[in-house]
Amino acid sequence: MNALTLHSRARLSRWTCLLALAAMLGGCAGQQVDDYAGLTPVFDPAAFFKGRTEAWGMFQKRDSEVARRFHVVVTGTVEGETLTLDERFRYDDGKTQVRIWTLVRQPDGSWRGRAGDVIGQAVGESAGNAFHWNYTLLLPVKEKQYEVQMDDWMYQLDERTVINRTSMRKFGVEVGQVTLFFRKEEK
Repeated sequence: MNALTLHSRARLSRWTCLLALAAMLGGCAGQQVDDYAGLTPVFDPAAFFKGRTEAWGMFQKRDSEVARRFHVVVTGTVEGETLTLDERFRYDDGKTQVRIWTLVRQPDGSWRGRAGDVIGQAVGESAGNAFHWNYTLLLPVKEKQYEVQMDDWMYQLDERTVINRTSMRKFGVEVGQVTLFFRKEEK
């Protein structure tokens, strides 16, 4: 084996170890939804999103550069334990997107959901003013689509306002963040 091959293997091994360490540390740290159990107002996604809600948001790359801004109009309907969210996105470059979520409240109070660009099921739970859910999203980038894991946190601030922060990861490494500000239409 030549020195270049040994150097390349050592470098690859270091990167593999660093990625594994980052994934392990990420799994150990962080907030838990129960940390918010005593906080108000209590966030009930079905109650908050029923009717019309608007949102303004941005996607930031891992270096914090704002790469995309957007506006969303969300129309929520509730039938029994099912919340349907019709989300209409308009991006700063003029492009549009539609995502329709079907979320079902489970007997234990948790949520399960599906959307056309979500692989499998989204799984979520709430406590106090917080709602946390995870899902895998098919993210279009130029002519390709990538599977990214979404770690999504929503916090209700008052009866008309929710802040949403989402970490997007690929292979356990954060590739970006989404920040959204939801404002419920006045009754």
